[in-house]
Amino acid sequence: MKLLLTTLACAGTLSAAAADTTITVTKRYLNLPVSQQQGRSVMMYESNGKTLQRFKIRLSAKPEYWVFSDMSAYRGKRIRIRYEGDASALRLLYQDDRITGQDSLYREQRRPQYHFSTRRGWINDPNGMVFYEGEYHLFYQHNPFEREWENMSWGHAVSKDMIHWEELPVALHPDELGTMFSGSAVIDYDNTSGFGKPRKPAMVALYTVDNPDRQIQCLAYSLDKGRTWTKYPGNPLIDSKDKWNSKDTRDPRVFWYAPGKHWVMALNERDGHSIYTSTNLKEWTYQSHTTGFWECPDLFELSVAGKPNEKKWVMYGASNTYMIGSFDGKKFTPESGKHYFSSGSIYAAQTFSNIADRRIQIGWGRIAQRGMPFNNMMLLPTELTLRPTKDGIRLFSEPVKEVNQLFTPAGKWSNQTMRDADQQLAKFNNADALRIRTTIKLSHATDAGLSLFGQRLINYDMNFNMLNGMFYSPQDPTSMELTADIYLDRSSVEVFIDGGAYSYSFERRADDRNNEGFRFWGNNITVKELEVWTGKSIWP
Repeated sequence: MKLLLTTLACAGTLSAAAADTTITVTKRYLNLPVSQQQGRSVMMYESNGKTLQRFKIRLSAKPEYWVFSDMSAYRGKRIRIRYEGDASALRLLYQDDRITGQDSLYREQRRPQYHFSTRRGWINDPNGMVFYEGEYHLFYQHNPFEREWENMSWGHAVSKDMIHWEELPVALHPDELGTMFSGSAVIDYDNTSGFGKPRKPAMVALYTVDNPDRQIQCLAYSLDKGRTWTKYPGNPLIDSKDKWNSKDTRDPRVFWYAPGKHWVMALNERDGHSIYTSTNLKEWTYQSHTTGFWECPDLFELSVAGKPNEKKWVMYGASNTYMIGSFDGKKFTPESGKHYFSSGSIYAAQTFSNIADRRIQIGWGRIAQRGMPFNNMMLLPTELTLRPTKDGIRLFSEPVKEVNQLFTPAGKWSNQTMRDADQQLAKFNNADALRIRTTIKLSHATDAGLSLFGQRLINYDMNFNMLNGMFYSPQDPTSMELTADIYLDRSSVEVFIDGGAYSYSFERRADDRNNEGFRFWGNNITVKELEVWTGKSIWP
């Protein structure tokens, strides 16, 4: 049953200019009406004189859509709500154990069907990705209160297989130090930090706090598998603005370096990634700096495929460009780079901590969900490997094997003409979720590929070696063949070329379409292999 705020407001006042009211939390959610046409104003939840949450919201009496606050942490408490904007919209607020729009949740027009997206609000960078006791944890930059960037918090979802996700309450809210920017999480098995309990190691998150003056590095820990968090009272751990004469000091990526028996933090500072070390996750010492990167560092070691005794370290930044080199626990020394293996919508990708046998990455998909009460998505989890190539050792990226459970074989053909292949694909023109794997052999074409309703999924110019706008040279420099593994979701396209040597992603257009459906084009093109799978939704 809905509990309208007006029935709970007897302890406070409502006016057209501001609001101050008190409620007793009896339901899980407080549903909030918003409109992008409304200006932002500050809302606060207070209890016993302490501020529990402070955020900006476009509260509106004529809502375009609804968002929610998960109030389960405050159940039974009397909460004072203060709002600095027009209070008329407050009369629409209500408590419920369901969110507004629950009946159509995950079935919205632009909802990704097998990529993670949040129920409501904005998401960007993946954060704190860690595997622990059978669960993959995906934290992410999140604005719970509208579809655009603001109120940076750590959203939280968990999965048993990296495919089917359960969204949990927000893990880290903005506080008196600022808003919660990107970071990472580790499991402190040896209790170096002192936060753990017997047989209960702490999950420790290192993150950036942003405020108008500076960006600082902070810590929080959890003893219940990330469900609740305690922020370290000694925050901040690092305040390096004065050292670099720059506010841009953010996105700590932390891992345990076993040979040195210490923790390592890769931190983006001004024009590159700095290395800090610590023995207890709380006190950090600056060691070195590698220029040439911007935001969201990652640093990890991989064996070269086919050469288990040959290992290299990889350092990359938010653009997914990377260097290959060596690392001694304090300094990264580049040997080659910068290189790239992916482009398009991907940004700020991060790999999971605490997985021994695979290096798995998830990137933010900058794909707008226009007209929806949610915005952006995560790309498919991919396994990163180092492989020898004609140009040297390079990173490859392919979807994890767990993705295969989503797809059912629907057809397989060989040595098709373009027109025959088009006919085979015609029945799938309007599919929401689809996987297509194809190998095309070019003749004397300088421009060839595959399109869907006029949008070019593959666009290869063999004369200039340009593939969908980026330079790409196959392993055989004289090759006339290209293999593409294409994943189509309701609002996105991901394409993996030649076994993961290169990948790209972009928005799947819903408008500005011709009536062609799938179409191969080019001069004397042979579709050597064509295989199709239909996909299913990950949502209940």
